[in-house]
Amino acid sequence: MQIRQWIFTLVEEQNLGCMEESLKWGEPSYSVQGGSPVRMDWKAGRPEMIQLYFHCQTQLVETFRELYPQTFEFEGNRALLLPVSGSLPEAAIKHCLHLALTYHKRKHLPLLGAC
Repeated sequence: MQIRQWIFTLVEEQNLGCMEESLKWGEPSYSVQGGSPVRMDWKAGRPEMIQLYFHCQTQLVETFRELYPQTFEFEGNRALLLPVSGSLPEAAIKHCLHLALTYHKRKHLPLLGAC
């Protein structure tokens, strides 16, 4: 629920337009025009983690790996793995969400313009 709230706040604060919240493959999905969708899920195979999914044909997870190699655990080119319990790296997660929700405006920039 915390990550969902961060998404809503980010969309509002950055004036990213109308956000669509839906279920994709039974998972909560969030998207705005000009951005790349973000999905979340919990799976029984990794009960201690939440997966934050990004479109696998983007540079998003590759960029997150470059920016936050010690902050996150990654799943291939599609997900950040976050612990179910304990504190979350709020600033890093918000930064990743912002990069995803503004992806099409920055996909041509080195490291998606994150530096």
